[in-house]
Amino acid sequence: MTTHVWPTLKYDNARDAIRFIVDVLGFEERAVHGEGERVDHAELRWPDGGGVMLGSVRDGSAIGELPPGVGSIYIVTDDPDGIHDRVVAAGGTVTQGLREEDYGSRGFTCRDAEGVYWSFGTYAGA
Repeated sequence: MTTHVWPTLKYDNARDAIRFIVDVLGFEERAVHGEGERVDHAELRWPDGGGVMLGSVRDGSAIGELPPGVGSIYIVTDDPDGIHDRVVAAGGTVTQGLREEDYGSRGFTCRDAEGVYWSFGTYAGA
């Protein structure tokens, strides 16, 4: 059996979050459901597998008690430098610059406009 992990997030402005996650971080938009500015469900896939699901703050959400803009996600990539450069060019907030870790990873961490931390690195686990 294959296990897939899909973190779920909620945002005050989910449409803007989707644009940042797709246009700057490099995820692929696979599905966005909702009306107007409200996003009931969005599925954004990472090109190498997995992804995130997100939506707008709304009544009846399964994660309704979770504050918007909360989370920390790590994504494995062969190109942390390229993603870092896109974040910087887009005026994003880098909270930990590119660096080599003692466990063999190269990566960095940034935050989106609502506060979710996104870490990108070459370490794929042991």
